[in-house]
Amino acid sequence: METAERKAHPLPSAFRWNLKCMIEKVIIAEDQESANLSVQKTVEELHITKIDYVYYCDDALQKINAAREKGEPYDLLITDLYFEDDGTHQKIAGGFDLIRSVREIQPEIMILIFSAENRPATIDMLFKNYEIDGYVRKARHDAHELKTAFEVLAKGGQYYPRTLSQLIKKSNTHEFTEFDINIIRLLSRGYQQNEIPTYLKEHHIKPSSLSMIEKRLKQIRDDLGYSKNEQLVLFCKEAGLL
Repeated sequence: METAERKAHPLPSAFRWNLKCMIEKVIIAEDQESANLSVQKTVEELHITKIDYVYYCDDALQKINAAREKGEPYDLLITDLYFEDDGTHQKIAGGFDLIRSVREIQPEIMILIFSAENRPATIDMLFKNYEIDGYVRKARHDAHELKTAFEVLAKGGQYYPRTLSQLIKKSNTHEFTEFDINIIRLLSRGYQQNEIPTYLKEHHIKPSSLSMIEKRLKQIRDDLGYSKNEQLVLFCKEAGLL
């Protein structure tokens, strides 16, 4: 895979920000104007002159595709994960779908997530399932961290903050069993929790008691930091488990 090949040959650190061969052209997808301007300013301070920005995911994909077709592709996409619905019709509603769509048309582009998302399981899933190149959380000192992430990515590396690594190690990220997937898949199909035992019994799936299902779902929610089954279903869909 082209991405793996790029990461396998990092350039010497001595190149520092003369690494324009790695990051010359950047596009920013961020729906909050103040955050968008802040990221633009940070990128400009790194002496990157080819910067485009958009407020919608559809516009980001369109620009990335157009640039690729012209033979002037973007080197890096910086995107948020969650975009507020303002009534404007969009085919791509958020960052997760944007990453998938962008990877289909330009697999080698570097992707840096800049988001307020702080759930370790979700962030870890972005690296494992979506193959992002870096993650920076919106928080204090995030401009400094964005610059650090740029330096790592420009050298062909992957930016995985130390604080994030520690957080994920401390978290009880859940290891899904076949039983877990079965009951969550039924929830995603519209089954109510109290309807699942009947389905499991009819299909000779054990265990099938309501108490076991309730206990298991609670354990998974606690492990992943969710309070509702709907959040759990969405996570599993985004993680490609369903």
